[in-house]
Amino acid sequence: MTLGQQGQKTEEASAQQIPDAPRPQVGLPTLNTVRPGMGTAPAASGDQATPPAPGKEQVPQPAHPAATSAPNPDEGPAPESSADSFTLRVQTNFVEVPFTVKDNKGKPVPGITWREVRVFENNLPQRITNFTVDPFPLSVAIVIDQSLTPDNMTKVNNSLAALQGAFAPYDEVAVFSYNNGPRKWTDFTAGQSARLNFALEQAKAPGREVYMNMGGPMAQTNVINGRVFDPNTAPVRNSQAIELKVPKEVHTLNDAILEAAKATAKAGKGRRRVVYVISDGKEYGSQAKMKDVIQYLQTNKVAVYGTLVGDSSLPVIGFLDKIHIPLTMRDNALVSYTSATGGNLEAELRQRGIEESFQKIFEEVRTQYTLGYYTHEPFIDGKYRTLELRVMRPNLTVISKKGYYPTASDIGPINQIQRK
Repeated sequence: MTLGQQGQKTEEASAQQIPDAPRPQVGLPTLNTVRPGMGTAPAASGDQATPPAPGKEQVPQPAHPAATSAPNPDEGPAPESSADSFTLRVQTNFVEVPFTVKDNKGKPVPGITWREVRVFENNLPQRITNFTVDPFPLSVAIVIDQSLTPDNMTKVNNSLAALQGAFAPYDEVAVFSYNNGPRKWTDFTAGQSARLNFALEQAKAPGREVYMNMGGPMAQTNVINGRVFDPNTAPVRNSQAIELKVPKEVHTLNDAILEAAKATAKAGKGRRRVVYVISDGKEYGSQAKMKDVIQYLQTNKVAVYGTLVGDSSLPVIGFLDKIHIPLTMRDNALVSYTSATGGNLEAELRQRGIEESFQKIFEEVRTQYTLGYYTHEPFIDGKYRTLELRVMRPNLTVISKKGYYPTASDIGPINQIQRK
């Protein structure tokens, strides 16, 4: 056999091993007989489907029973069966009011329920939706008066060691003081920490002597209208020197409370915001006005508590201090602050009483009742709203804030109410 014949046979064998190309399907379904997601009926025999008879459409059957119940994403959600279904979106304007209930002896009253409490906003009754007696963590800014007399300042300095024991580990405390102006010793730190103890030690001061100005015709001296009228009785004979007027005392209580309130207002939600003042209550020379400071306190939910020391803590003098003559120094401005913000004031003259007042004040703050309601007034209008709380028991005193200024931060999340 020649080589040419062997090559021809090899080419013929390789050509027979190559498979044929796929043949076209002759049994394809007619137009509009197949839908997306639907299978077709299997062929009766063989790999090729039998074409339908002329004039009759072959209805495709689902490949799986679950295919009939599966939603079609192209068709959108199924319509509601009820014709009156709708969604109502409501802005919730929530108001939270902490309060304390005391008996005729000044002791806290436990066991008050929400059924016994009535709350009025702008003289209109409100529906209580939240009521709790659970304690809240405290954010307290302590303000120490360094313009006290040396004897009262010594009592305050010695009692500051007992102040740290009134706080819990989850409380946070900042320390301020004031004399001729406010000063911050530490920002908020843990209620039981070495940093707080160090700040309280640094805030101790010797106090300030009282200025004595004995001039005038009623002072039994030889000075009238600032001039010596009898040269023979002058300290320096024949001297016509002019008497120097001693400047008025400066007690910047308003400025100190405002600075402490600005720091306390930054506390997070779910905390009691308190400015605690240890002072004799005297106010003179502040740049901030009392009404502006009270408005800031009421807007930012900050309550003022305090321990009153010095002569203002005496019952008779403390009562006379409430009478304020215009253009003169306020002898006790703390009463106005505590009354407007729902706080309380303890008057103590002795060092032991001052130490006990710390524990008494913060125990009262920690065991307050708290109620909440949704006001129906337009919320962000900036107008002052009065609050009044009543307890349906005789001979009880309710201590709470007198009102508040609405802010945008009090608007809660949007509630969705669906009706079907």
